[in-house]
Amino acid sequence: MPKISKGRRVGQAAVNALRTLLEDHDHIVQEISGQNDFGEDFYVTFTDNGDVTSDTIKVQVKGGDKWRRGNGYAVPIGQHVDTWANGNIPVYCVVYDPDTKRLHWANGTQQLRRFGPLSPPRFIGVSPNAVLDDTTIDSFVAQARRYVGRYRGRQAVLTHLGEMSGVEFDPTDHVLHFVNGDDEDLIFWKRPGDAVATLLLSTQDWEPVLVSLESLMRSELPIPEGESGRGPIDPDLWDAEDLGLSRSEIMWVISCFISTQQADEGPEDDLGGPVECEGCPSCTGEGPEEHANIDADVIHGYVLARILDRIEAEPDLVQRSILAMREDGELEPEIIAELGPLESDPGIVRQVNKLSRATVTTVDDIELEAFRLAILYLIHRVYIGDPSLPLDEQVKIVWRIPEPDPTSSKEAQHRENPAAQT
Repeated sequence: MPKISKGRRVGQAAVNALRTLLEDHDHIVQEISGQNDFGEDFYVTFTDNGDVTSDTIKVQVKGGDKWRRGNGYAVPIGQHVDTWANGNIPVYCVVYDPDTKRLHWANGTQQLRRFGPLSPPRFIGVSPNAVLDDTTIDSFVAQARRYVGRYRGRQAVLTHLGEMSGVEFDPTDHVLHFVNGDDEDLIFWKRPGDAVATLLLSTQDWEPVLVSLESLMRSELPIPEGESGRGPIDPDLWDAEDLGLSRSEIMWVISCFISTQQADEGPEDDLGGPVECEGCPSCTGEGPEEHANIDADVIHGYVLARILDRIEAEPDLVQRSILAMREDGELEPEIIAELGPLESDPGIVRQVNKLSRATVTTVDDIELEAFRLAILYLIHRVYIGDPSLPLDEQVKIVWRIPEPDPTSSKEAQHRENPAAQT
């Protein structure tokens, strides 16, 4: 007598769980017939307070423990690379874990576009942090609708440039695009009010480089009228010769600076006052009063050293931090999107779990992806302060699990064993 496989039961449980969740929150689910299944199981059209919106996504659903990889899950892409990456409707991947009875999600289209067409991944990584349930459904829908909206108007241009270069642009940023005679791309990116801009060049593998109008003037080009005397040139900024820019490319970048001059002079908030950055120590009064640029190698080396110091003192720090992240219900969508492919790679996860001074001495001893995952697990935020301060005061690390207070430890030890104190 024929039997129904366990895999089919779990797969159907995944489909039923997702459909029930979405319909319980009044979203419209249209299941795709198995005869027409080309890598998607559902069309989902979102509603807003009972009103049907024009925001629609496709969903690929997988159920079962066989999709577990590393610290997360992985959905095979197979022959769907082009349709998932380049279709008119973004594709989301959802995994149902039968052990926890939980749904987890990832934006498959976003991941594929970040990797680019030349080196597409074999799997879509799904982070266990991306839980989809009654408590997170609203944030998931808001994220998905924002992503769908990225393909409308000016935001569509920013989305295309961002996915091409691997950068997340804010809608208020100044972002300009140039293609030279050799079909090489240059992107000018500057936040309102900043004197320094970021250049993203396809010839530099999209590695961001900082430039100012003054740093470009290290060539023989004259400084535009009214732009001289703006202070010394920061030696960490790149110049035109460093980047190998042609004369036309230099002039284009200069024109970008000039066209955004009004914003460079300082935006104003709704009350007419200066805009300040949010959350950094200098704005909260908890740290240095100045911001600074710091060489990437220096900051990476310092952060790695601090991570190794804590792991040496607290061997279970990584696992405790992972659990703390799992319990954080307010992770930014950008972080969840980044965690997916990292957590689903067993090799990367293995490096993070073995991270110690015995395995790593410098940044060169660890893969960039593993270092990034370790930072995401262990560190909430890094602030850079006044360059005149010593490095350990210039860099402020906010850990996901705060560092233990040595004073508290001594007091606890004294309470447990007063005779041990001299």
